[in-house]
Amino acid sequence: MKWPKAPDAPEHPTITRFDIESPYGMKLLAIETSSETASVALLLDDEVRVREGGTPGTHARFVLPWVTELLGESGLALPQLDGIAFSAGPGSFTGLRLAVSVAQGLSVGSGVTLVAVPTLEALALSAGDGFKCVCVDARMSEVYSACYEVRGDGVTALSNVRVSPPAGVCRPEGELASWQGCGSGFALAGVAELPWVADLGSIDTGLNAHARQIGRLGCLRLAAGEGIDAALASPIYVRDKVAQTTAERLAAGGRA
Repeated sequence: MKWPKAPDAPEHPTITRFDIESPYGMKLLAIETSSETASVALLLDDEVRVREGGTPGTHARFVLPWVTELLGESGLALPQLDGIAFSAGPGSFTGLRLAVSVAQGLSVGSGVTLVAVPTLEALALSAGDGFKCVCVDARMSEVYSACYEVRGDGVTALSNVRVSPPAGVCRPEGELASWQGCGSGFALAGVAELPWVADLGSIDTGLNAHARQIGRLGCLRLAAGEGIDAALASPIYVRDKVAQTTAERLAAGGRA
């Protein structure tokens, strides 16, 4: 199969080699397009190669060409992969659908197993070890949030993922100083002004899910037998509504 060449872009894609070791010696492709910046990673036995860049609305231009480039550099064909992991959400509806559709297309054409990785888990992993309160801007005056404990490559969910107004962010239990706030949601006034947020040990509003972490979690899930057929791949939306009505935007102080 002949893949398209990646178009030129103001954001020059990057390659990172020998960044981490792939768990269990797997060869796995990972796709993340739900964040502001798109990323694709190829995890091999002793390295991870990455392409990243673009801006919202341009991700679809780059993902397949990046897959082509990464496989070409590694001398691999799609059927040689152990799995294809994709960022399943919650996150940008358009971005999630893109990741799922690309992963499905690659799987159908090659027979490679897919792995759905929750986006907020990958974001928590990007922050390193410890207790993580993840909060991401969900638009429409809402946020996605959940709490996790990260140890090495393992991420344990300590709550369900929820979508709520800023006041309903998932509040960590126990000593707040031992928790880190992660994600764009903590930059929103409605979240930052919550009394308990000031007691968190630290906050990083710049953290996003990345294909590196999607790949790491994908390897673990694949090893645990959590691979799925292409026909079963679907996003984790958490909510079903894509946009507000005009009346809702006006009530929230927006434009018609």
